[in-house]
Amino acid sequence: MSKKRNDRITSRDVDFAKWYTDVVIQADLIDYGPVKGTMIFKPHGYGIWELIMQTLDVEFKQQGIENVYLPLLIPASLFNQEKEHIEGFAPEVLTVTKVGDKPLEEELYIRPTSEVLFSQYFKNNIHSYRDLPLKNNQWVNVMRWEKTTRPFLRTSEFLWQEGHTMHQTSVEANQFALTILDLYAKFVEEYLLIPVVKGIKTINERFAGARETYTIESLMHDGQALQTGTSHFLGDNFAKVFDIKFQNADRELEYAYGTSWGVSTRMIGALIMTHADDEGLVLPSKIAPVQVQILQLGLDEPVQRVVDQLKLDLSKNYRIKVDASDKTFGYKMSASEIKGIPIRIEVGMRDVAQEQVIISSRVGEGKTAVKLDQVKTFVDQAVITYDQQLFSRAKTSLETRIYQAQTLSEYQKGIETQPGLYLVPFCGRVVCEKEVKQKTSTNSRCIPFNHDQSVEPCFNCGQATKIKAYFGRAY
Repeated sequence: MSKKRNDRITSRDVDFAKWYTDVVIQADLIDYGPVKGTMIFKPHGYGIWELIMQTLDVEFKQQGIENVYLPLLIPASLFNQEKEHIEGFAPEVLTVTKVGDKPLEEELYIRPTSEVLFSQYFKNNIHSYRDLPLKNNQWVNVMRWEKTTRPFLRTSEFLWQEGHTMHQTSVEANQFALTILDLYAKFVEEYLLIPVVKGIKTINERFAGARETYTIESLMHDGQALQTGTSHFLGDNFAKVFDIKFQNADRELEYAYGTSWGVSTRMIGALIMTHADDEGLVLPSKIAPVQVQILQLGLDEPVQRVVDQLKLDLSKNYRIKVDASDKTFGYKMSASEIKGIPIRIEVGMRDVAQEQVIISSRVGEGKTAVKLDQVKTFVDQAVITYDQQLFSRAKTSLETRIYQAQTLSEYQKGIETQPGLYLVPFCGRVVCEKEVKQKTSTNSRCIPFNHDQSVEPCFNCGQATKIKAYFGRAY
């Protein structure tokens, strides 16, 4: 490992939590908001979220999903109709009780999620089987009052997309929930370059009001898991509560079947904890607001001419930024490195005289002198190699920290010395999982698809089970 150069960032091996906060601030992603648990997104941070939004929005539209916008405030009478749902969110819900100095006749909740609003919307817009499937999504903010907050990972206000659909049959709705899960997994692996484990949440971890919750789980550098995205099969639960019916082809009334699914700015936290290092942020090229930065050394006419031409040529395929400031070269290089810009091109008089530039990668070793007529070809390959390196090392990190345990004592011993994901035989009962959490301060992450179904005793209670589940510490 190369010697650490940035003394503004705590080493992640010394204090992982402090390292994370240092990277967030030094990479110029956010400022802290004036209210506990809120963030001010700065251009570099919001630029990452914009690219996530733009990419996923295209994928959603290819699935026939249309964007809508529903209100921020939910009347208490509407929210309280689905008891299981409200119980799951009650401790985190913020309530509006007055306007000026006048109490409201009915309390209003600031949305922690929008299932009940979508249910009302669907009830008013679904009448016949010809109206189905109805597929909608919204890009919004939500609020959940968190006791302990950390930028991107757990904040009182965060940004996300929230998708909801209604279908004629249970099978169709469940299949669509799985389709969305696959879409999320593909995006996270191909754009964020974070390998994921797909599976089903246990009953204890299931979304309040859902029949099944499907999840993609990632493993961070410190061995803790992060739920990167979820897709919920709601069945007809919300349809029955909110009376969402449609007339089928035989002119009989039936309840519709729903899904809901979402990912949030937590993805940016996952990016940081997967790819960043002691020198700062490391961004996958596809979601980097600046993919190639040109460091212009001097304002000499030959240098300016080369910079202008490089910008013109490369901006056809890449997001380019030129740093022509009068700051020192060391400062420019350090700023580019901290912000995680994938490729850097140095253009100075000495190299221009030799008809070349100097190119380096955020994760590569050393610099390469490249002739001017070869820059485009070199950058194309450098970006491919860069992304391959990021995904390869993240995949190795995941695969080498997946373990198995047969008993609770074996699991406890392992999780203390080798943090990661532990595949264990598990009965699936809520009471058993609560016991495990009380004993170990860990919980289940998911039941992986296509796991071995040989009968074994539950690692905690000893009850015979075919279920295998991943357990571990998580954010």
